[in-house]
Amino acid sequence: MEPGPGPGSPSTETIKAVPVRHPGRWLTVAVLAVLVAMLANALVTNDAFDWGTVWEYLFTEQVLRGLWATLYLTVYAMAVGIVGGVLVAVLRLSPNPILRGVSWTYTWFFRGTPVMIQILFWANIGALYPELSIGIPFGPEFASAEANTLVPLLGAAVLGLGLNEAAYMAEIVRAGINAVDEGQVEAAHALGMGRALTLRRIVLPQAMRIIIPPTGNETISMLKTTSLVSVIAYTELLYAVQIVYSRNYRIIPLLLVAAIWYLAFTSILSVGQYYLERYYDPAGRNRLAAGRPTRRDQSGT
Repeated sequence: MEPGPGPGSPSTETIKAVPVRHPGRWLTVAVLAVLVAMLANALVTNDAFDWGTVWEYLFTEQVLRGLWATLYLTVYAMAVGIVGGVLVAVLRLSPNPILRGVSWTYTWFFRGTPVMIQILFWANIGALYPELSIGIPFGPEFASAEANTLVPLLGAAVLGLGLNEAAYMAEIVRAGINAVDEGQVEAAHALGMGRALTLRRIVLPQAMRIIIPPTGNETISMLKTTSLVSVIAYTELLYAVQIVYSRNYRIIPLLLVAAIWYLAFTSILSVGQYYLERYYDPAGRNRLAAGRPTRRDQSGT
């Protein structure tokens, strides 16, 4: 008789692996498939969408002019927001309590009031200050002009959107700067680098890895937020289609025209954000140059 396996001996019995069943997962997939099919059917069969009118106005000159206005308004407002956000963030991190107080007050005010109110305020600045001037405080004036001339509709839109964005960008930049190891800042100071040079050469390049993702999100959000300037009759994309459907009363098709263009350019910005994030991720940048997937890509997250 052959001796049986001892207490510490491995078992010779074959292990049968039974896959884990996920009925809930397949039920969810089935429900989503039905919902997608219903949505597709509604888009195709509902005559109220009037796809013929959508394709007719999608590339008209008036709509394209409004689209171009939306794009450069996004660029201008984000430029103001990024530059202003960096300045406000630097002031917030200053050892001077007065500068920190001014920065905190700016962020508190512009984040605490609706951006539409800020746009309307700048569009009606002439009611508060009919004339703006440059000169010595409480002294003689060197030059002056009407407020409505100095702040046209484009200027009001850029100021309303850009100054509001600067308050949010300030918090994003501050979080990125605070994430940099304080020891590197101390080492830079020990080498004789001043505060401004340390910020520009040591801190900000490392903080970009944290700053870029939310900045990309803010840019995509800004593209859509520009639609708010239609309230001051500035002819961006939404106001352009509003002008058209105020004449032909095809409201739904024209709104679909605007939605298609917003979706197209937010998708383009999303792709650009993806590659920009990989560039500022040191591991991702090396793999991108070598044509290999990043660790995030391999994990599927």
